[in-house]
Amino acid sequence: MNAGGRGAGGAAGGESCGDPCSLASCHEEPSVNCRDALLDEHNKDAKLSPFQPRPPSLPKPVGLGMGGKNISFDEKVRGRRLRNSQESLTDPGETGSSTDSLKEDTSSNGQGLASGRPLDLPPMETPSFRIRTDSFSETDNEHSDPSKERLKPSRIILSPLQSTGTYPPLENSAASTSLRTTNRIDRDCLDYSAVGRRGRGSERLQRKLSDSRLLDTMVSDNDSVHSMKSTYSVLNPIRPRDVRNRSFLEGSVLGNGALLGAEELDRYFPERRLGIYVATWNMQGGKGLPCNLDDLLLPTDTDFAQDVYVIGVQEGCPDRREWEIHLQETLGPYYVMLYAAAHGVLYLTVFVRRDLIWFCSEVEHATVTTRIISQIKTKGAVGIGFTFFGTSFLFITSHFTSGDSKVYERILDYNKIIEALALPRNLPDTNPYRSTTSDVTTRFDEVFWFGDFNFRLNKARGEVEAILNQVTGADMSPLLQHDQLLKEMKEGSIFKGFQEASIYFPPTYKFDIGCDVYDTTTKQRTPSYTDRILYRNRQADDIKVVKYMSCLSIKTSDHRPVIGMFQVKLRPGRDNIPLGAGQFDRSLYLEGIRRRITRELNKREAAMKIQNNSTVCTIS
Repeated sequence: MNAGGRGAGGAAGGESCGDPCSLASCHEEPSVNCRDALLDEHNKDAKLSPFQPRPPSLPKPVGLGMGGKNISFDEKVRGRRLRNSQESLTDPGETGSSTDSLKEDTSSNGQGLASGRPLDLPPMETPSFRIRTDSFSETDNEHSDPSKERLKPSRIILSPLQSTGTYPPLENSAASTSLRTTNRIDRDCLDYSAVGRRGRGSERLQRKLSDSRLLDTMVSDNDSVHSMKSTYSVLNPIRPRDVRNRSFLEGSVLGNGALLGAEELDRYFPERRLGIYVATWNMQGGKGLPCNLDDLLLPTDTDFAQDVYVIGVQEGCPDRREWEIHLQETLGPYYVMLYAAAHGVLYLTVFVRRDLIWFCSEVEHATVTTRIISQIKTKGAVGIGFTFFGTSFLFITSHFTSGDSKVYERILDYNKIIEALALPRNLPDTNPYRSTTSDVTTRFDEVFWFGDFNFRLNKARGEVEAILNQVTGADMSPLLQHDQLLKEMKEGSIFKGFQEASIYFPPTYKFDIGCDVYDTTTKQRTPSYTDRILYRNRQADDIKVVKYMSCLSIKTSDHRPVIGMFQVKLRPGRDNIPLGAGQFDRSLYLEGIRRRITRELNKREAAMKIQNNSTVCTIS
């Protein structure tokens, strides 16, 4: 019956065989009807078992590949890759594998070949995910029907893995360190361990009424924030809702609130102490600068360099820029010049470690002239003010009226400076309740006033020299009993609220240039402590004196520089502090580093010349 049906179809479609014939009767060359019958059976098998392995197909006739076009081997491979990628995207059961790419898409009528797409499987014939994960025994029991043997996939199916023991219990918190292994913090890193030890209990600052309105808008889930920290950075993550909700108008001193708050402060300064170096020097207008300022800025008897360097100069050299470059060359690439101001021949320069410039506010300066008649401003003061984290600083260098007996004029200079120095301008006052309009030194937390105050010793030259010869060691108290400045400070007529460290060095004025001998000219000036460094703080014990001394190795002037090193207490800042955006003098920095490199190269060349010129004696 089937043979007759195929014969009828063959009679209608071909001319080589006029009568109906069966498959067995075609012993010689198969007719068109026979070939159609063979293709029919092949199509049935293909539909029943789409995953059944097939032998490699015969070479395709020229002109039939890719829609009748001649294609190269590279285009064939590209087409296969495209079909495989489409299979993986349209396979909901994820049954595709790398072995499917080796199958050749064939069809009886050439439609699949022309379209370049694989034949779609019926939904009922797609192997389920359960079949892939079941063991061999379960698969054999469920599909024991011989008619369905060909539906089994040709790939090897592995049995599921069985756990050998119980899993460890998980913590209830979603921020568990076992779940966030990539963000785990090493115990040997001190910075992170310090951060990890601080929790909600570290917010020991009292919350003010003005900050209560901002509590709801700030980060409260410290655990989730700490769990997001990366092991490659000490920065805290910032969430978008926090950026949206903060107004940055009133500010806050909470631990995780302000940009310069307690958490940021504790990360960089765990002890909340800032090292400040202050130097004052009357250069006597000398045109020649010292060849080396290492003894002035980097003394060898100290263990560490300081965080901030403030240098005040009176009667400075004519080329102020050259002086600043010389300072940058000495401090090197670790420091940048935050700000510099001048008033005539009064120079005030502030250097800060370059990794701390982001915590400095805008810098402001003001000047005051105490001698109006003089065309060259030699007497007066220069002040620089800024805020570091939440602590405001004021640095003043001044030059008072000279003369042994002009104590009253020097007191007038002081009163004029504290009243006329217009600071701060735009910086917010960190404690307005303790500020007065008549005294600029009350409007800052920490004040350093240094310079050539010109106060003398109320003794004759011979008596002072006799006391100096009798003084043993560093005990200068017999000499300081006659100091004009200490006497006026005790009476409260000048530098109210200021302190000075104990003096253990000889008078810094007046020397013969280039030697350690006091004035040998006809004037025979009395040695005195004219160069001083004083400090004042709003809170008691905020400033701790580390070192107070003079630099005896620099002898280019009739004054010896005076150095002071201090440890200053820092407090968290508020959001209303205008930050300085890390600005510094870039051109000065580059020039100073260039000169430093040139100096080092010259040293090496000189050492090489000395080594090459040395001779070795030989015995023949």
